Amino acid sequence: MLAYMNEEALRRTLSSGEAWFYSRSRKALWHKGETSGNIIKVVSVWKDCDSDTILILGKPAGPVCHTGNKTCFFQEITEL
Repeated sequence: MLAYMNEEALRRTLSSGEAWFYSRSRKALWHKGETSGNIIKVVSVWKDCDSDTILILGKPAGPVCHTGNKTCFFQEITEL
């Protein structure tokens, strides 16, 4: 799953142990699994060497993608 996280989403993720994100289109925080029940329990949180990318390692409680797929990355690109 690839999603955007602002400072408040990161703060809530670290304090709750569950993944939170920020929707730039809706301009609102969202708790992963709030409506579906498919939360992501955080195992660890890492940042890259430039401190501009966050990687969350987590255990999902069901499909991660809103389509019901295990992951959001299920569509292979074969040509442009």
